[in-house]
Amino acid sequence: MAGSSQEVIVVPRNFVLLEELEKGEKGQTDMTVSYGLIQDDDIYMSEWLCTILGPPNSQLENRIVSLRLSCGPNYPNEMPTVQFVSKLNYPFIDGNGKATQLSRFITWKKTMRMEHLLVNLRQLVGKKDYLKLKQPGDNETYPGM
Repeated sequence: MAGSSQEVIVVPRNFVLLEELEKGEKGQTDMTVSYGLIQDDDIYMSEWLCTILGPPNSQLENRIVSLRLSCGPNYPNEMPTVQFVSKLNYPFIDGNGKATQLSRFITWKKTMRMEHLLVNLRQLVGKKDYLKLKQPGDNETYPGM
Protein backbone atom coordinates (compact mmCIF):
# COMPACT_ATOMS: atom_id res chain seq x y z
CA MET A 1 0.00 0.00 0.00
CA ALA A 2 1.46 3.34 -1.01
CA GLY A 3 1.98 6.09 1.58
CA SER A 4 -0.71 8.70 1.86
CA SER A 5 -0.09 12.01 0.13
CA GLN A 6 -1.01 15.33 1.64
CA GLU A 7 -3.22 17.63 -0.36
CA VAL A 8 -2.13 21.23 -0.61
CA ILE A 9 -5.03 23.62 -0.59
CA VAL A 10 -4.39 26.78 -2.57
CA VAL A 11 -6.61 29.69 -1.64
CA PRO A 12 -7.48 31.77 -4.73
CA ARG A 13 -5.82 35.20 -4.91
CA ASN A 14 -9.11 37.11 -4.75
CA PHE A 15 -10.21 35.23 -1.61
CA VAL A 16 -6.98 36.26 0.09
CA LEU A 17 -7.47 39.87 -1.03
CA LEU A 18 -11.13 39.93 0.02
CA GLU A 19 -10.10 38.77 3.48
CA GLU A 20 -7.44 41.49 3.64
CA LEU A 21 -9.91 44.14 2.45
CA GLU A 22 -12.40 43.17 5.14
CA LYS A 23 -9.71 43.20 7.82
CA GLY A 24 -8.47 46.62 6.66
CA GLU A 25 -11.97 48.13 6.46
CA LYS A 26 -12.83 46.92 9.95
CA GLY A 27 -9.57 48.27 11.39
CA GLN A 28 -8.53 44.81 12.53
CA THR A 29 -4.88 45.43 11.73
CA ASP A 30 -1.76 46.40 13.57
CA MET A 31 -2.81 49.93 14.50
CA THR A 32 0.42 51.43 13.08
CA VAL A 33 -0.62 50.64 9.50
CA SER A 34 -3.76 50.91 7.38
CA TYR A 35 -4.75 49.93 3.86
CA GLY A 36 -7.69 49.93 1.49
CA LEU A 37 -8.46 49.75 -2.20
CA ILE A 38 -7.74 52.89 -4.20
CA GLN A 39 -10.90 52.33 -6.27
CA ASP A 40 -13.96 50.53 -4.91
CA ASP A 41 -14.70 49.06 -8.34
CA ASP A 42 -11.24 47.46 -8.77
CA ILE A 43 -12.50 43.91 -9.40
CA TYR A 44 -8.94 42.56 -9.46
CA MET A 45 -8.19 44.23 -6.09
CA SER A 46 -4.74 45.15 -7.37
CA GLU A 47 -4.15 48.75 -6.28
CA TRP A 48 -4.06 49.67 -2.60
CA LEU A 49 -3.49 52.96 -0.77
CA CYS A 50 -1.71 52.45 2.53
CA THR A 51 -0.37 54.43 5.46
CA ILE A 52 2.35 53.77 7.98
CA LEU A 53 2.71 55.72 11.20
CA GLY A 54 6.29 56.90 11.54
CA PRO A 55 8.16 54.80 14.10
CA PRO A 56 9.10 56.41 17.43
CA ASN A 57 12.64 57.77 17.76
CA SER A 58 13.04 57.99 13.99
CA GLN A 59 13.13 60.83 11.45
CA LEU A 60 9.48 59.97 10.69
CA GLU A 61 8.14 60.05 14.26
CA ASN A 62 4.66 61.63 14.40
CA ARG A 63 4.33 61.51 10.60
CA ILE A 64 1.97 59.54 8.42
CA VAL A 65 3.69 57.99 5.41
CA SER A 66 1.49 57.28 2.38
CA LEU A 67 2.31 54.57 -0.14
CA ARG A 68 0.70 52.38 -2.73
CA LEU A 69 0.91 48.63 -3.03
CA SER A 70 0.25 46.85 -6.29
CA CYS A 71 -0.72 43.20 -5.92
CA GLY A 72 0.11 41.43 -9.15
CA PRO A 73 -1.53 38.29 -10.54
CA ASN A 74 0.85 36.07 -8.53
CA TYR A 75 0.04 37.64 -5.15
CA PRO A 76 0.41 36.31 -2.43
CA ASN A 77 3.12 34.08 -3.90
CA GLU A 78 4.98 37.26 -4.89
CA MET A 79 5.47 40.42 -2.83
CA PRO A 80 3.43 43.44 -3.95
CA THR A 81 5.34 46.28 -5.55
CA VAL A 82 5.71 49.33 -3.32
CA GLN A 83 5.40 52.92 -4.53
CA PHE A 84 5.79 55.64 -1.92
CA VAL A 85 3.53 58.67 -2.26
CA SER A 86 5.20 60.53 0.61
CA LYS A 87 8.63 61.70 -0.45
CA LEU A 88 11.33 59.97 1.62
CA ASN A 89 15.10 59.66 1.57
CA TYR A 90 16.15 56.02 2.00
CA PRO A 91 18.61 53.94 -0.02
CA PHE A 92 15.87 51.48 -0.99
CA ILE A 93 13.58 54.16 -2.51
CA ASP A 94 14.44 55.51 -5.96
CA GLY A 95 13.93 59.08 -7.20
CA ASN A 96 10.36 58.31 -8.27
CA GLY A 97 9.32 56.76 -4.96
CA LYS A 98 9.51 53.13 -6.04
CA ALA A 99 10.87 50.78 -3.39
CA THR A 100 13.73 48.82 -4.89
CA GLN A 101 15.60 45.74 -3.75
CA LEU A 102 13.16 45.09 -0.89
CA SER A 103 14.01 41.40 -1.02
CA ARG A 104 17.38 42.35 0.53
CA PHE A 105 15.53 43.61 3.61
CA ILE A 106 12.28 41.65 3.70
CA THR A 107 12.00 37.91 3.15
CA TRP A 108 8.60 37.43 1.52
CA LYS A 109 6.69 34.19 2.07
CA LYS A 110 3.42 33.30 0.36
CA THR A 111 1.76 33.14 3.79
CA MET A 112 2.53 36.84 4.33
CA ARG A 113 -0.01 39.56 3.68
CA MET A 114 -0.01 43.30 3.02
CA GLU A 115 -0.14 44.03 6.73
CA HIS A 116 3.10 42.07 7.24
CA LEU A 117 4.79 44.02 4.46
CA LEU A 118 3.66 47.37 5.89
CA VAL A 119 4.79 46.48 9.42
CA ASN A 120 8.16 45.33 8.01
CA LEU A 121 8.50 48.58 6.04
CA ARG A 122 7.75 50.56 9.21
CA GLN A 123 10.49 48.67 11.03
CA LEU A 124 12.86 49.22 8.11
CA VAL A 125 12.42 53.03 7.99
CA GLY A 126 12.90 53.12 11.76
CA LYS A 127 16.28 51.37 11.73
CA LYS A 128 19.07 53.18 13.56
CA ASP A 129 21.18 52.98 10.36
CA TYR A 130 18.92 55.64 8.83
CA LEU A 131 18.58 58.07 11.74
CA LYS A 132 20.95 60.61 10.21
CA LEU A 133 19.27 60.71 6.79
CA LYS A 134 17.62 64.09 6.26
CA GLN A 135 14.01 63.61 5.26
CA PRO A 136 11.88 65.83 2.99
CA GLY A 137 9.04 67.86 4.50
CA ASP A 138 5.92 66.17 5.82
CA ASN A 139 3.68 67.13 2.88
CA GLU A 140 6.13 66.50 0.04
CA THR A 141 5.11 63.84 -2.47
CA TYR A 142 6.66 62.29 -5.57
CA PRO A 143 5.67 63.78 -8.95
CA GLY A 144 2.42 62.36 -10.28
CA MET A 145 1.25 61.18 -6.86
